[in-house]
Order: sequence, then structure tokens, then C-alpha cells
Amino acid sequence: MKRAEQSFQFKTVSYLMRITNEMATTLAQLKQGLESCSDASIFNHTFQTLSHHHFLTQGFSNDFAQWVLAACNRPELAEHLASLDIRDYLSLAELRADLKRLVSEYCEQNPQQAEQSAFEPFFFYEAIGVEVPLEMEAWTIEEFRDSLEKLSHAAFHFHFIASRLRLQLRTNDFSYWLETCLDLGTLARRVNRIDIYTNTLESALQRIISLVEKELDS
Repeated sequence: MKRAEQSFQFKTVSYLMRITNEMATTLAQLKQGLESCSDASIFNHTFQTLSHHHFLTQGFSNDFAQWVLAACNRPELAEHLASLDIRDYLSLAELRADLKRLVSEYCEQNPQQAEQSAFEPFFFYEAIGVEVPLEMEAWTIEEFRDSLEKLSHAAFHFHFIASRLRLQLRTNDFSYWLETCLDLGTLARRVNRIDIYTNTLESALQRIISLVEKELDS
């Protein structure tokens, strides 16, 4: 069995949730908040949302879209915000720009609705993460499979979803290691194609394990 040139070091992350002094009670204020809030807040309400609601496969994929629908009753804008796929973004600046653009365009086209008060305010929270190395590493595909079976949802989210921002590539930690260290490009691409929106974190993890086991059996 091939041994990788570099081991895969498994990590998890612990997040400190902190409420900021920014809030929105109208779509116009949401637009202002998106311009001034921290990157940690953008991350929390988009990338980190998939961890908060890891057991759901229905509903909107980010907190902004959910608030616009539930508190502002603006389904058209909510759908546009929810259509933003975080897998397409390599930086929070790019994601912020598109969120701002969609809200700004709606406010310009619907000035009266932009100033209407929501049923409840939107509070901007920040997610401040601290990486924690795990006592797990893999040099072979078999060791990789064994480690995946022990992985927590937080660690899986860190390596499979949040990693895109760190790598600055349209891939995840698992696929990057499989391709660059084990020359398993086909497996890497199959792993990367797993849809994070139609799967829970648990089902996505199990699909990766299944793909790895098929590779071991081949």
C-alpha cells in the first residue's frame, strides 16, 4: 500500500461565538451591516452556518437568507441570497461583495420595502476559531479511512468546508491530500463533488468513507 510523501494531520476547531454591536431591523440596515461587519461575522453567517445546522438538508443555506425570509418576508431576495454557493468562493471578500450586491440591488429596486421594519432584528455574530491538532494522522489510504471513522462533525467541517478559504483553491483538505500526496486524483475529484447542501455533515462524511473503501477494494 502506497505511503504518502506527507501525512495528513487531522485537526478540529473550537469557535468562540461573540455578538457584535451591529444589528439590522430593515433591509437597508442589513446592507450597511454587510459593508461594515467583520470577516469573522461573514464567515459565521455563511460557512459556519453549515456546522450549526449540520443535520438539516432543507431550508436556506445561510443566516442572511433565512432572516430575509422569516423576519422580512422577502422570499425573492432570500432565494437570491441562498443561491450563493460558498464552494465558489476563495475569499470572504468575494462572498461579502456578492451579498452586498444582491441586497443593494433589491433595496434600490424596492425602496419602500427596504425601510420596512422586520419582525425581529438580525444580530451580527462573529465566529472566532482556534485550531486544535488531533492525535490522528494518516500516511496511507487505509489509515485515512480509519481516522475518518473517528472524526467529529467539527473536525469534518474544518477540513471539508472551511478549508477552502485556507487553501485558496476550489477543493478541500481531503481531496488536496489525496491528489498531491497519494496521486489519487480520481478519488480526490469524487470526494470534492459531494454536495454539502443536499447532505448533512454526517452523510457527507459517510459518503467519503464509502468512496475510500471502494478505492481500497479496487
